[in-house]
Amino acid sequence: MTLAADSAPADDAPRLYALVPSAGVGARSGAQGPKQYRMLGTRSVLGHTLAALARVQRLSSVLVVLSPGDTQFAPHVAGFDVAVTHCGGATRAQSVRNGLDVLLERGARRDDWVLVHDAARCLVRPEWVDALIDACIADPVGGLLALPVADTLKAERDGRVEATLARDAKWQAQTPQMFRIGLLIDALERAGDAVTDEASAIEALGHAPKLVAASLENFKVTYPADFALAERLLRTRE
Repeated sequence: MTLAADSAPADDAPRLYALVPSAGVGARSGAQGPKQYRMLGTRSVLGHTLAALARVQRLSSVLVVLSPGDTQFAPHVAGFDVAVTHCGGATRAQSVRNGLDVLLERGARRDDWVLVHDAARCLVRPEWVDALIDACIADPVGGLLALPVADTLKAERDGRVEATLARDAKWQAQTPQMFRIGLLIDALERAGDAVTDEASAIEALGHAPKLVAASLENFKVTYPADFALAERLLRTRE
């Protein structure tokens, strides 16, 4: 899939792109190799993610950001109409920042929207992405899928509880996170590589991203037990 400028709508309205950073090594997953290539049923983790994004009709295209030495992508996601770039960095923020430059190089504009989505959130549903787009398309800032925190929160020190934290008005950030390409570039330039999600960078500029309620199922496959849970949930969908 190309990201050509001549694919703009007739009314020249901002387009929507998905950017999937997929340059991680999966150090916490216990998997042999990058977790995004671990199989869940008939597809890899990344394959399930791309299958869901392919069903979001308003996306102009999907760009997957891989590490420079990645040679595993093609056989795992054969058949998906996506664009690929091998410009992943050492951190998520670097990979996203590099991917945004590629979008601009391939015809996207600074006022277009980008939906950054974790490769490992493989249970995302197209209707959740559409809900995010509906909520943010007319918003001056943009926003993210998130989940209100229901559990009691504990702060830890040396393996013991140090304090109980108030859970009121706290949300667990998810993805996609949807912002204008230009605004996100400026935010990441200022925030640096330490930020772990795009909303944090936007907040550092003084903006307040919109929270769009999603589902507990939209979790990030991270630890060994997560893969078994993801497989069970996928079977119930089938």
